[in-house]
Amino acid sequence: MTVSGVGRGLSALREGVLIALDALRASKTRAALTILGVAIGVAVVVAMAATVDGINSSFEEQLRQTGPTTFYVTRYFQGGLQVSDGTEETEPWRRNPPLSKDEALVIEALPSIAAVTVMEQSNASMDFGPTHISGVLLWGYSASYIRVAGGDVSPGRSFTDPEEESGARVVVLGEKAAGQLFGERDPIGKRVRIGAQQYTVIGVYISPPNLFGGGDQVFAILPHETLRKDFIWWNPFYRWMDFMVRPVEGVTVQQAIDDVTAAMRGHRGLRPGQDNNFAMITQDAIMNLWGQLTAVFFAVMVGLSSIGLMVGGVGVIAIMMISVTERIREIGVRKALGATRREILWQFLVEAATLTAVGGAVGLAVGGAGAWLLQHFTPIPARVPPWSIAVALLASVLTGVVFGLVPANKASRLDPVEALRYE
Repeated sequence: MTVSGVGRGLSALREGVLIALDALRASKTRAALTILGVAIGVAVVVAMAATVDGINSSFEEQLRQTGPTTFYVTRYFQGGLQVSDGTEETEPWRRNPPLSKDEALVIEALPSIAAVTVMEQSNASMDFGPTHISGVLLWGYSASYIRVAGGDVSPGRSFTDPEEESGARVVVLGEKAAGQLFGERDPIGKRVRIGAQQYTVIGVYISPPNLFGGGDQVFAILPHETLRKDFIWWNPFYRWMDFMVRPVEGVTVQQAIDDVTAAMRGHRGLRPGQDNNFAMITQDAIMNLWGQLTAVFFAVMVGLSSIGLMVGGVGVIAIMMISVTERIREIGVRKALGATRREILWQFLVEAATLTAVGGAVGLAVGGAGAWLLQHFTPIPARVPPWSIAVALLASVLTGVVFGLVPANKASRLDPVEALRYE
């Protein structure tokens, strides 16, 4: 393209933008409807992208806090989203034997493994004096859980190996549970009722800083044997013990997994060629599964935003068709003075794109405000990713271009003689 061609293109772009802004002022109601539809679509994209990005970042931080090489041994894991109807075909984990503490000891004895904690859960109500909390999540851990899962206990202490092995009725409260039961009072040494039993509070667990680490969840940690003795033994549903495994520093995840796999197969007497009747879950597998969940969320986001953009697109067609009708004589004059069909088409496309770009800018402001409110008034650390700004603006401009093609094409095809005669 020549220098003069570039100059004409920029001049037409500037003229189209100015005419579109004049149309906004002259037809406020029609333009507002167009802008509203596009703004809704863009605001949905930005707000939901900020939510997904914030949750993903927090989830990655949670995994990082537990150590980049930490992995899980579980009864069954296939990965992906699955639907269960209660039958063995849709719940293949039923064919696998539950994990046992003996197997945890076998894994912990491996030279490549630094620590193993068993994990099981239940729930119960919790009482201290007149204060009652229902639906408290109970975690049953072995005494090494802090070495593997991270976090800290302060004030107080965690339980010891002898307390875990004997099923001592001691409890480490989560921060929120301690706050609801005791407020500003020191909880250490106090007796709380969990279910039907009394437990001595020995510490308060400070979770690693992340969205899912329990900071906003009411939970308590019991020695694993205590949990099994008081809450699980009578319920056959609870036969789902997992292991969290931390390799020795310098040992790769794959090497540790290979060692654990060999130890588990040997302990279970599996012959060569037989499939594993247990599963390993690495952080990559967890992130892949999480990616599938957020992909579904993202698909819903795209669907919702598309509706808003479609509404805005219909508004573009309406307002631009009216604009073409009102300016038929002007178009005729321009064609008589030498304006080409391409120049007329370009002018009206720029007008349409400007209308939707204004809607996109409004949507960005609304979506950004929504992300700010989420970040400051909810546990979700929402943040607007730069790519969502670019995508939102590009989508709004493309909406104007695509839906503006019909009126722009009509304007460019007008016969100059007939247009000059138009009253």
